[in-house]
Amino acid sequence: MTTLIRIGNSQGIRIPKAIIEQAQLNDKDLELKIVDEGLLIQPVKKPRQGWKERFDKVSQSEKSSEIDQEWLNASLSSDEDWEW
Repeated sequence: MTTLIRIGNSQGIRIPKAIIEQAQLNDKDLELKIVDEGLLIQPVKKPRQGWKERFDKVSQSEKSSEIDQEWLNASLSSDEDWEW
């Protein structure tokens, strides 16, 4: 359990090291959200975070290479195929 402490004109809390490590909050920017039950503290999510890892994982799968080959072997269309 923790209590609010005075920090200048504001108030704050001290979060025990074990909780910081368990929640994986070390050296991260945090955001605070007010929720029905109280206050939620969570790391700031950066746009597109994790996309590269997911792309690499999918691109290494067998199914991905089959799809890539389908696209690579597709015939090219010309303007003649289009109605203008």
